[in-house]
Amino acid sequence: MTLADLTGRARALAREAGFDAVRITRADAPWEAGNRLRRFVEAGHHAGMGWMEETLDRRLHPTAMWEDARSAVVVGLNYGPDHDPLESLKHADRAVISVYARNKDYHDVLKKRLKQMARAFHGETGKAVKVFVDTAPLMEKPLAHRSGLGWQGKHTNLVSREWGSWLFLGVMLTEAELTPDAPETDHCGSCRACLDVCPTAAFLSAYRLDAGRCISYLTIEHKGPIPEEFRAAMGNRIYGCDDCLAVCPWNKFASQTSESAFHARAELEAPLLTELARLDDPAFRAFFTASPVKRIGRDRFVRNVLIALGNSGDSLALAPVLDLLDDASALVRGSAVWALWRLDREAFAAERGARLSGERDPDVRAEWLR
Repeated sequence: MTLADLTGRARALAREAGFDAVRITRADAPWEAGNRLRRFVEAGHHAGMGWMEETLDRRLHPTAMWEDARSAVVVGLNYGPDHDPLESLKHADRAVISVYARNKDYHDVLKKRLKQMARAFHGETGKAVKVFVDTAPLMEKPLAHRSGLGWQGKHTNLVSREWGSWLFLGVMLTEAELTPDAPETDHCGSCRACLDVCPTAAFLSAYRLDAGRCISYLTIEHKGPIPEEFRAAMGNRIYGCDDCLAVCPWNKFASQTSESAFHARAELEAPLLTELARLDDPAFRAFFTASPVKRIGRDRFVRNVLIALGNSGDSLALAPVLDLLDDASALVRGSAVWALWRLDREAFAAERGARLSGERDPDVRAEWLR
């Protein structure tokens, strides 16, 4: 097959697999992204994501993952919502779950289509291929930028002139030589909407994120108690945060996804915090079947819900908060103590006095000793 034939088939097979966007770039060309990542990790801005440091050498360049890779076919799948995600923040008694996590796990959807595309390409051309979604140590956003699919905005996420902020990314590396597309230009200009909207001031400057301050990191990756300085700023966000994505002016060109797997489940659009707080482990697993939310586990999830309840000012929140003061998880108990303190100082003082004066297991009393 000629270069044009190979390139054409790669594009066509991506479309046949159901991807909304496809671009191609060299996988073996030099780039600066690896040095930026190294500086990010060396500065400690990856926070508690130790896996990023452990896999750093493999992340620095696509050929570090596979030395025979010559081309990268970068694909995108639109997950645009049918509403403004920021509207949900106005309802303090309701939980806000990031747009991407309100239905099926996108990793499963993308991986299935990538495998379909890769099998067909290998079968037709005989060229070796490997596929990646973002769980692999491959820097897919810089590849997408260099392929022309979009550019990494000041919030470090990909922005597309056609799809706005709402693209899931996947990559097929191949040993085949393909004709690359031109890189996209950065169109952020003087805009700083994404930087200014961040509730926790997680951006050190344009294009520089401190993950340890990011609500997405805190609610998903962080395993311990939420640091006190960020609890009030979390509001009712219990899994991820879309603020910097949602305010981007380029979303005026975005459209609602046509993929049913990404249409929000009704029960996940704006669930009551009080109902989520009552989920035990089996109920949590059943409620979030096939959802990316499931991977953080019940205890971290309820931790997040309790922070949101503490921020809600809702008198109905007291009952589930009181119930969770004796939860088996110290992480949950500590969050419940804070939520009670936020909701009702008198009830907190009475409960604290009763618990410290009575005979209690020291481990259970620890949350009240601060």
